[in-house]
Amino acid sequence: MRTRPGGCTLRIVLVACCVALALPGCRTARGPEPADAASTPVPIASPVAAVTVTRGEFTLPAHKLDVWNAVGQIVVNSRGVEYLGRAQMLDLYSLRYRGVEFFILTKSMTAAETGNVIRTRVTATTPAGKPIDTDATADVLALLQRALPAEVERVRAAQAAPKKKAPTKRGKP
Repeated sequence: MRTRPGGCTLRIVLVACCVALALPGCRTARGPEPADAASTPVPIASPVAAVTVTRGEFTLPAHKLDVWNAVGQIVVNSRGVEYLGRAQMLDLYSLRYRGVEFFILTKSMTAAETGNVIRTRVTATTPAGKPIDTDATADVLALLQRALPAEVERVRAAQAAPKKKAPTKRGKP
């Protein structure tokens, strides 16, 4: 049987890799701990309950685009709220308040949830998209809940107002 040059080397490398991967699986369990380490009690951290609902989330009887625009007007004019960015396609604003970074989301509710009435849910999440329960986010959501109804009406009125025409420029004859 004839082998290619370097074929034997390739086999040796493959066998060495397989052995290297198989050896960690052969490790035996550790022996008993030394007496002094076993006698020292180790404090066990109490499990932290996972947050399943954002504290302070609410719904509003308005279209999500109106709510999203109004949220933007409120947060940029609020003291202490740092505006980091926004994404209209995702219905979110990225904010920081009291050192906590989070997203404010404005999501349309389904007809099944609302009984065919237009409503928008305003909530907050971590940057990873998980529910968040901090005093900072609850305070921002409370601010939005108080200010949004009037701001939504102001935004609607501004959008419905007829646009002023720019004066036409006449060219020189």
